[in-house]
Parts: sequence; C-alpha cells; structure tokens
Amino acid sequence: MSESALMNTYGTRSTTIVKGEGPYLVDADGRRYLDAISGIAVCGLGYSHPAVTEALCKQAQTLIHCSNLYNIEPQRQLGEALINASGMDRVFFSNSGAEANEAAIKIARKYAQSQGISEPEIIVADRSFHGRTMATLSATGNAKVQEGFAPLVSGFKHVAYDDVAAVANAASANTVAVMVEPVQGEGGVRVPANDYLNKLRELCDQQGWLLILDEIQTGNARCGAYFAYQLNDVAPDVVTTAKGLGNGVPIGACLARGKAAEVLQPGNHGSTFGGNPLATATALAVVNELNQEATYKQVAHLNKLLMTGFQEQLSNVAGVLDIRGKGLMIGIELDCDCSQLVEKAKQAGYLINVTSGNVVRLLPPFIMSDDEALHLVGAVVRLVHEALNTGA
Repeated sequence: MSESALMNTYGTRSTTIVKGEGPYLVDADGRRYLDAISGIAVCGLGYSHPAVTEALCKQAQTLIHCSNLYNIEPQRQLGEALINASGMDRVFFSNSGAEANEAAIKIARKYAQSQGISEPEIIVADRSFHGRTMATLSATGNAKVQEGFAPLVSGFKHVAYDDVAAVANAASANTVAVMVEPVQGEGGVRVPANDYLNKLRELCDQQGWLLILDEIQTGNARCGAYFAYQLNDVAPDVVTTAKGLGNGVPIGACLARGKAAEVLQPGNHGSTFGGNPLATATALAVVNELNQEATYKQVAHLNKLLMTGFQEQLSNVAGVLDIRGKGLMIGIELDCDCSQLVEKAKQAGYLINVTSGNVVRLLPPFIMSDDEALHLVGAVVRLVHEALNTGA
C-alpha cells in the first residue's frame, strides 16, 4: 500500500521493517538494526520470542475473538497472573495504554460521585504523558501535543513533577486522586526522588484520595521489578499498564485494589476487543516470562553495564547535562537539540529515540547480550560527541 493512503501522523518514513530477530529489526533491504527502544518500550523480550510466538500461534488456531459477554479462559488466567504479580485485587483489560488510563480516570470520577463530589479533580504532573484520547490528552502535561485539540476535558490540575508540596498546595475539596508516572518517559526519562511515591502515598492516605500510577511504560519489568512502584514498597489504588504487556500484541490493563476495585459495576465500562482470547493468551506467555527473578537480575545487570559505560565516557563532557535512568529506561540530556541523532543512529545500525528535543532516550530489550550493550554504549557516545561538536 502506498504511504500516501495513510494519514500523515508520523511524517515521512524512509525505512520499511519486514522482520524481527531477537533484539534486531530487519528492513526490506536486509539491513539489521539493534532496536534500542524496543518498539518504544514494547518488545522487552525482543522479536520472534519462542514462547510468545508459540502462544500466539496456538491461540490463533483455536479462537481469536469472543465477546466479553462470555467467560474467556486465557483472560481469567492472565488476570490472576497480573494480580499475583502486582498485589492488586481486580483488573480490566483494554487494547492500549490510553484506554487503560481512561478506565483509571473513570474509576476516579465514579469514586468521587460516591463521595459526594460532583466536579472531581485529578492532580497530574507537568511534562507527563498519559495518552492521546481526549481525557488522557487533557491529563497530559505537554502543551505541544495538546495544541489544536481544545477544548480539553476539564477536571485536571497540573503541578510540578517530583514535588509533593505542590500537590498538597493544588488540592481542593474537589480533589479525588493523584495520577503520575513513576518515571516520566516521554517527558525525558525523568526519575523522581527515591521517596516521591512514598510521600504521595502518605498524602493520599491522609486526604482520602486515590493514588493512580501510570505504568504504561515503566511496568512489565522495564524498571527492574514487575511494576516500578514495587521498588518503593508502596501500593497504588489503581495502576495501568500496556506496551510491554503483550510484547507487540495490543493489550492494556487497568488494575485496582480495595475500594477502587469495586467502583466499576455492570454497564459502567466495557470494550469490544479488550481482553480477547488472542491478546490475553499471548500476554499470559509474556507475563510468565517476565515475572521471574532471572528477568529482574538481567535488567539490573544491563542497567549497570549501560549506566557505567555512559557515566565513565560522558559524565565529564561539556554539554552533557545529565545521565539518568531506572532499569532499562535511560536518558542522556544534552544542552542542544539532538533530534537528528535518530537518523544518524539508524544509519549506524541502531534504533534510538530523542524526546523533549534534547534527551537521548534508550529503552533496550531485556534479552540484549553484554557485547550488544557495550556496542550500544560506544555508538551512543560517538553520536553524543558528534551532536555536541556540530550542533547535531
């Protein structure tokens, strides 16, 4: 199909990807690229993973779709696996992260009604990204992606990220929830203080608010535990995830516990495709692979390998403002625009991302070898020097 038939939402694309092998993607000309963004934090297990492929093919031969008017066995099994991995009580399945966040917002609003709050407000963070539906776009703290879509959905208050005092000061009698990312991905791989989530939990408990964590990108072992909040030994009332949950098969999940888990009742919410047999059977295989101590150790090992390399070679370089990350979410912030590094990296055989204009974002797959990680460090270091020496 000619690209001219597609809406121009992604700009000009010069590379056609036809195959995936482990941590590599292959284009129509047979050229291989180390995918250091994992399809934007999706394919943590890489491409053509045997267990994922087997589950997908097996389910496709049996039943691809069945409406949620009936029991779906792999959906039940996946729900139990996620509850066991998360410590939550119940789960709603959707097709994407934005839809999972929509479910979380609806839970907060319906909970507010039960508390006698007719115009509920959710406190969210500047520089956040929660999706591109109208509600999740309104919750997002980025004016650039909101431009042209006014009027936005009301009921969201934006405050500085990693600032619990700002949350407390912004609150009103209509506040019902706080919704943040444990690490801001699109916002530049911004890692908050170690006790940020703990203090938010304390504040929400004091005020009777719901704590909603958007783990669309940080979940599914990306940060070194199944969910990033588990590294803080706290529990949200609602947590959302997607991206790495299906390792490429579209699926999202909104999990809740306690009072939040009982808010949605028959007729309140639904999805035609959410949690269908194909998606849930595949995601179950993914969760079984991810929720293992060996996976978390591998993420920690690769984090140390990459961060040590970048710190040793870039921390004292003029123009490098910061090197930060958690697990396999790594950001290198420069003092100049470095957007052109995406294309230059591709020419060198690496797929990277630049967010916020000046942050090199890396989201590599968990299955990357030590040699591949070290080669990635070398390539990124060279690209950073080139950007600083030539203004990208």
